[in-house]
Amino acid sequence: MILLAAGGCSRTGEITEGGISAVRSACPHVGIPAGTGDVTLFNPATSREATAIDVTAVLTNLQSTCDETGPQIQANLTFDILARRNQPGPARDVTLPYFITVVRGGTSVTAKRVGQVTVRFADGQIRAQTTGQATASIDRAAATLPEEVRKRLTEKRKAGDQAAAMDPLADPAIRSAVLSSTFEALVGFQLTEDQLKYNVTR
Repeated sequence: MILLAAGGCSRTGEITEGGISAVRSACPHVGIPAGTGDVTLFNPATSREATAIDVTAVLTNLQSTCDETGPQIQANLTFDILARRNQPGPARDVTLPYFITVVRGGTSVTAKRVGQVTVRFADGQIRAQTTGQATASIDRAAATLPEEVRKRLTEKRKAGDQAAAMDPLADPAIRSAVLSSTFEALVGFQLTEDQLKYNVTR
């Protein structure tokens, strides 16, 4: 049985009286949506031949620091962009658009912003790297479980009791409340339809 701890000094996976604690944070989960973690630029732009690949870039090493002490939860994300051009040449800047989106309950987009990051290829070099940043703000009240739901999830259960064998998350109302208060901050390249199709079908 998994119990979501309301606070205190319990740690994730710690065995406590009545079950195993799993500390739930109001901070968003972070990730890179499938198909948006890399981008390929072609020259000419309309070609999809391997010989026309100009620049490829990968968004990686996504990390987050989060402040959940105030009424607005602030998540600050950083990520690396690793880029490679097909041919060495003079110094060159390549600007790539990226997005950060906040998703509630796994399906509902509550906010989205588009930014840009520029990688600079040094003279004669085919590889370049830079770091990008993004922020997400989430209403703390929306990310907080209702008191009655927390009580259901954290109540102690004794072995042998009928309630001990029942997962609170099997209750649709409890599951829906947990899902509604769960947020994700997702970062990826802002791709065109053609670029996304290329990533998915290559």
